Amino acid sequence: NGVKNILHIYRLLEKLSHLDIPLLIHGEATDSEIDIFDREAVFIEKTLAPLRKSIPELRIVLEHITTQEGVDYVSASQHNLGATITPHHLLINRNNMFLNGIRPHYYCLPLAKREVHRLALVNAAISGNPKFFLGTDSAPHLDNVKENACGCAGIFCAPTALSCLAHIFEKNSALNNLEKFVSLNGAKYYGLPANSKYTRLSKVETPMKQLKSVSIGKNKVTVFDPGFSLLWQHENI
Repeated sequence: NGVKNILHIYRLLEKLSHLDIPLLIHGEATDSEIDIFDREAVFIEKTLAPLRKSIPELRIVLEHITTQEGVDYVSASQHNLGATITPHHLLINRNNMFLNGIRPHYYCLPLAKREVHRLALVNAAISGNPKFFLGTDSAPHLDNVKENACGCAGIFCAPTALSCLAHIFEKNSALNNLEKFVSLNGAKYYGLPANSKYTRLSKVETPMKQLKSVSIGKNKVTVFDPGFSLLWQHENI
């Protein structure tokens, strides 16, 4: 269930700051009384803001943000704060989980939120702002543990991630910022060199054949379905 009281690990966080090791954190409050759709906003207000005030030199990455509040807080920060965004949170909102029934393969944590939050994430991702970068949070689970009365959270988005992102950035006339979001912003924030290898994205006229699942023994893992035909193929060069 994660750390319930961050005050208990302040000495550790101070040490991370001294060593310039970034803290990568799933930023949601863990109190069960807090509405599950509000936990990111509550975490920012009650935990993250005081933490950054107490240890301002600690570099932090809010992993897989999902809300307008997350986007606004990161955008307004002066330094030492970045955020990752997943491909699926750019494409689905909470309605997708309940469209004509329960859709377990759209269930992940943190949960997809309202459409207004999805649009805020898209605007952040395509902006070129170096504080925002890709984190796929791709989480493959066997179908038999997803499709049951208490299914696992997680979306297996890795096989379609780049094609989905190219679609999003093209749709928003922002292909010029795709490389920054996918490859450059994160490396720069972590103080690492950009990858020396390249991937070529090419748009095709005929929709690509989408991989629907991956077989694992007698079971399978369902691949994230964005709900539209994929027209961007990629290859390593």
